[in-house]
Amino acid sequence: MSYYERHVFFCTNRREQGAACCAGHGAQELRDYAKQRIKALGLDGKGKVRVNSAGCLGRCDEGPTLVVYPEAVWYTYVDQADIDDIVEQHLRHGRVVERLRI
Repeated sequence: MSYYERHVFFCTNRREQGAACCAGHGAQELRDYAKQRIKALGLDGKGKVRVNSAGCLGRCDEGPTLVVYPEAVWYTYVDQADIDDIVEQHLRHGRVVERLRI
């Protein structure tokens, strides 16, 4: 059995010289927001959800990205409302947010 029910990895990679990167789209701030929401909802900890920063996940050209395991569902997002949808629908209720899926 896995230690966490779901594990979320946010790409927070920063590239230099103007190359596309998730950090350039506020990825760290939105990762921090997601972590705070998970905690506020009591969804964090053993057997629940873990949110982590990751280096480059290799999909920077698709906007800021995150991936949820074990389902291996990839998302893009632009703001806190998108993060709220992912937290509420996928992480809380197990439903993929198709409008944000990549």
